[in-house]
Amino acid sequence: MPNGSHQILLEIPIHNIWLFVRDMNKWAPLVPGYIEHEILNDQQSTWSFKGDLGIVKKTVKLKIDITQWQEPTRVSFDLTGLSDNFSGSGFFKADAVNEHSTMMTGYLDITAKGAMGPMINSILKTFVPKTAFELSEAIAAEIIEIEKAGKDKTTKLYKES
Repeated sequence: MPNGSHQILLEIPIHNIWLFVRDMNKWAPLVPGYIEHEILNDQQSTWSFKGDLGIVKKTVKLKIDITQWQEPTRVSFDLTGLSDNFSGSGFFKADAVNEHSTMMTGYLDITAKGAMGPMINSILKTFVPKTAFELSEAIAAEIIEIEKAGKDKTTKLYKES
């Protein structure tokens, strides 16, 4: 089963990370190759993205089922291919290192099934870890940017007073 994980230490309190991760609308657009997503309900959404599988560039549609919202530490999900015969799972996990730092982990596994499964899985062995890395880094960068903007705004307001 092709999988990948990536950890990032952020100098940001766990609660602030949760404020971002709990809203899928904030991080779904950060998926590499993002085209669109639709929230169906609190537990389900559909995502479309363009996957670059080396010699093949393909639009992939997935259904995401949230299996766990555990504030402030974890969002777990299952995924099912709507356009292709894929299944898998993933999670974002946050572990407080101290009151100002958090270790964030992103994990993703995707397996292709059917007659083409073995060939596609050999390609996914490099695609999935790269996607887990890129998505985790993009989420971290966005959270850092939001934190920086918030601090700049606070500093500016303080100086204007």
